Amino acid sequence: METIKAVFWKPDPQAQVRKCNRLIRENTRKLERDMFQLKNLESKTRQYIIQASKRAQRNPSQAKQAAAETRTFAREMVRIRKQSSRLATSKAQLQSVQMQVNEAFSVRKIEGSIRASTGIMKDVNTLIRLPELTGTMRELSQELMKAGIIEEMVGDSLPDDALVEGEDEEAEAEVDKVLGEILKTPEVPGTKIDAEPAAQEPAESEADLEDQEATLAQMRGRLEALKS
Repeated sequence: METIKAVFWKPDPQAQVRKCNRLIRENTRKLERDMFQLKNLESKTRQYIIQASKRAQRNPSQAKQAAAETRTFAREMVRIRKQSSRLATSKAQLQSVQMQVNEAFSVRKIEGSIRASTGIMKDVNTLIRLPELTGTMRELSQELMKAGIIEEMVGDSLPDDALVEGEDEEAEAEVDKVLGEILKTPEVPGTKIDAEPAAQEPAESEADLEDQEATLAQMRGRLEALKS
């Protein structure tokens, strides 16, 4: 029945605005879930950095290994924060789109016509290129085009390399900043060692290394899953 109506009658404006708002809410909830997961991941990464630094202070024989681990985890922290920032920006853009869409439909109700919005088109074109939102944003863009709010979309999904373009630039400086923030020292963790080391078993050191590598692999897997 709805299909037959769509052929002979124009879309119902109220149904259109409800569907647009529903799609925007779905995208917003998706971003909020991803941001929550990234927040938990950042908290865990902070703990791994602190644990590795403490191990270096307890046992000088593990200082070099532990210092390398703290920097590795700090690099992951930098990536997590960059992605969190990107998702927060995307959420703000979605909220802006929702306000503009509702305003456009309100104007249509008053004036009887609707004008294409370059502002909405720009925001939607940016959001549709994000891997996290590509599917539902394409559906939203189609609804907005049917309503005449936007004209056409030209963006494709950005490859991951493009999303993190420039990530390597000043990367080490950002890592140092993260370590200084978490460990409350400007020095690289592991370079200052306490005078009295605690005895450690070699087997325990190997086990710790394996645990850290497994943890890092899990973290990277979660981070990549949030990008997909």
